[in-house]
Amino acid sequence: MRRITRIATVGVASAALALSATACGGKTSSDAGSDGGDKAAIAYDIGGRGDQSFNDAAYAGLAKAEKDLDVNGSEAEPSDGESDADKVQRLTELARAGNNPVIGVGFAYAPAIKKVAPKFPKTTFGIIDDASVTGKNIANIVFNEEQGSYLAGVAAAKVTKTKVVGFIGGVETPLIKKFEAGYIQGVKDTDPSVNVLPQYLTQPPNFDGFSKPDLGKAAAQGQLDKKADVIYSAAGLAGSGAIEAASKAGKWNIGVDSDQYNQAGLANYKESILTSVTKDVEDSVFNLIKSVQDGKPQTGEIRYGLDKDGVGLSMSNPAFTEMKDVIAAVDKAKQEIIDGKITVKTAP
Repeated sequence: MRRITRIATVGVASAALALSATACGGKTSSDAGSDGGDKAAIAYDIGGRGDQSFNDAAYAGLAKAEKDLDVNGSEAEPSDGESDADKVQRLTELARAGNNPVIGVGFAYAPAIKKVAPKFPKTTFGIIDDASVTGKNIANIVFNEEQGSYLAGVAAAKVTKTKVVGFIGGVETPLIKKFEAGYIQGVKDTDPSVNVLPQYLTQPPNFDGFSKPDLGKAAAQGQLDKKADVIYSAAGLAGSGAIEAASKAGKWNIGVDSDQYNQAGLANYKESILTSVTKDVEDSVFNLIKSVQDGKPQTGEIRYGLDKDGVGLSMSNPAFTEMKDVIAAVDKAKQEIIDGKITVKTAP
């Protein structure tokens, strides 16, 4: 797999990008087309690969396509504090190199895809977590995060002993508010007496709340001090700090996006990860790549909800699966959401 290291600031020439790729053992943009075969690329969100969460789930989809579809994969990392122009440059380079599809991981790529996609009409551009930018060659991969978060709220309300649970959002954006809304509704529908402590790490345009574990750790410690004994973090790499803090305090965590119980980077804290609100980012990336390879590229809104197992709760922690009453409550809520008996809010 060709991995492009962090692309620097606006105005960096294409030659510099090629040099960075060569330095990490990859191919330059000019010779990338010489190895033949289908090629696909993902451009990571804030935090990059190794966040144990959102970006790693996207990477898993690309890796699966390499194995099962014989696709040549490329990855491109973000840079700290980058602008939309940086993202435009990154996506342009990936498209020029012959990658199809080119997938932007995260809503922050919307302005860049809006600019780049019309210039490459034969290339499919995927964007995860955004449906605002549309086009004939754009696939909008979106999820019902609020539904999975509702189930997390049910579980949190059932296991808390202090009647205080926490929610940590990385950056206060409409997307992360969906996580908060579903979680609070699930808690309150299950046990109205449980107090939910919501907290955001940063406000736009500061997106450090998705990338700095120390921020998550400090926020979790503050909630632990207020007697929270279950903390749900939707904060990307920053969430790992919250997981560490809750684990060391002997309290429960609820992970996000990936099944964080099984993430190698969180192995020291896995026993504290009760469950995770999963988004099937892996399969969504794989499915888009396969659709292009099959000559029938996905376009428009592609939505993954509970009805398609596109979101849900992980069952990896044996301690969670042994909680029969909790599992029963979660399963009941899941079916009622699918049947339309429960409508989950998308804003608090």
